[in-house]
Parts: sequence; structure tokens; C-alpha cells
Amino acid sequence: MLKISEHDLILREASKIADAVAETFAPICEVVVHDLTNPSHAIVKIENNISGRSIGDPATELGLARISDPNFPDKLVNYANTLNDGRLLKSTSIGLKDSTGTYIAAICLNIDVSYLNGMADYIRSLTAIRDIEGVSERIQTPRSDDIGKCVRDFALARNKEPRSLNTAEKRELMAQLQELGMTSLKGSIDEIAKALGASRSSIYYYTK
Repeated sequence: MLKISEHDLILREASKIADAVAETFAPICEVVVHDLTNPSHAIVKIENNISGRSIGDPATELGLARISDPNFPDKLVNYANTLNDGRLLKSTSIGLKDSTGTYIAAICLNIDVSYLNGMADYIRSLTAIRDIEGVSERIQTPRSDDIGKCVRDFALARNKEPRSLNTAEKRELMAQLQELGMTSLKGSIDEIAKALGASRSSIYYYTK
């Protein structure tokens, strides 16, 4: 079995990572693999191409700086970058060293922030609302478990317990519940009777 060199092994593994990242963040994240041992033809892989570069193109200034300085940071994360057409990028560069500590390759990510900013502007416009003086609305579908609260609130407003409401107040309560659409809910009569401590027949009486 032919033994693969450390250089080729690093480039092979970097390529796997590049493929996975590019597929995950397509189409707005360009992923580039640089062979730093060949700076004049450094690019060996480019996915989701947004910079217009090609395989065989030379290393960038940052790549050259990394090649010339073994103490150059392994990672540069989320730094500002710019395309020729002025679009803003958010870039990350990861240097890969061999067992001797020499930089062999770099994986670079370039995210088109201008695309995301455009989406953000659209979302802000779509979700924008205006405050109109005197206009307030709450859209809410009544639920059967709201009945008990309505009954308690009605009685509390009259400084009473629900069970102590008189006949006129119970009629008024039923009218209010009907207006809110709660008497048409499944099981509403049972819920009202329970809240008032009354029988089902008496609830029908109060609705007449």
C-alpha cells in the first residue's frame, strides 16, 4: 500500500472539512483550501465561489504572511474582508501545520455579509408596525379553560365570590360570556356551572 505524505494527508483532510462546511452553509459561504507550500498556485479547492477566483490562483497577502511567519496565529476568526465589487465579507482563516510546526495548508471561509444584511433589511421592513393613536386590538380565540377566569374576574369586579352572584348578575355574566363566544365552546355549560357552583339546568335558565 502506497504511503501518503504528510503534506498530501493534510490537504486531503482539509478538503473533506471544506466540502462539509461548504455544503452546510451554501450558498453564502465560500470555502477555500490553500496549499501554503506552493504560494504562487495556492488554491487547490474552492466551493460556493463568490470571489471569482479559480484553482491554481496565488495565495492572498494573509496567506503569504502565514507562510513567512511560523508564529502567525493558527486562527483568525470573523475579520472584515471585501470583494472587488465592494461587497462586505466576514472571513475566517485556519492554518494547518505539519508535525514539524510548519504551515502546510489553510482553510478559509468567506461569508457574504451583504447578502445577509439585505435579508435583514427585508425582514425589518416586513415586520415593521405603526402605533396608531386610539387603536388597540387583541385577536384571541376563546378557550374553555378561559371560562373560569372570566367568571372569577366578573365576580371580583363586584367584590363577590362567583357562588354569591345574584340572579341578575348571573344573567349579566351569561350575556358577557355569550358575547365573548364562550358559551358555544364544547363543555362550556359544565365549566360555567362548576365555576358558579350551580347546576347545568340553572345555567340554561340564566341564558334565557
